Amino acid sequence: MSRRMVTSMGFGLVVVLTIIMVSSFLLSLVLRFSNLTEQSLTWVILGLSAIALFIGGIVSGKKGKEKGWLLGAGTGLMFSLVVFLVQYLGYQIKFDAEQYMYHAGYLLLSALGGVMGVNLSSHRN
Repeated sequence: MSRRMVTSMGFGLVVVLTIIMVSSFLLSLVLRFSNLTEQSLTWVILGLSAIALFIGGIVSGKKGKEKGWLLGAGTGLMFSLVVFLVQYLGYQIKFDAEQYMYHAGYLLLSALGGVMGVNLSSHRN
C-alpha cells in the first residue's frame, strides 16, 4: 500500500470523524432544548453516520485518484477500528451482531463513496 493511499484514507477518516462530531454536537443541542429523546433520533443518527461514511469515502477517493473501492473500504475499516477501540478499551463492550451489520453497511457505503470520489476527481496531474 502506497503512502498516497494511506494519506487519502487518513483524510477520509478525519472528514468522517469531523462530520460525526459536528452532528453529535448539533443533535445534543436538539436533545437538550426539546422534548425529543435519544430513542426518537435513532434513525437520524444512523442516517447521519451513513452519510458521513459515504462522504469520507468520496474524500479518500478524490484524494487518492485510483482504486476508489479500496480507499473507501480502508476508510470504513479505519472508522470501524476506531469505534471498536473506543468501545472496547473505554467501556469494555465488544461488538454485537447488530453492530457488525451496521459496520458492514458503513464499509460498503464508504467503498461506494470511494469509487464515486475517484470518478469525480480529475485525472490530470
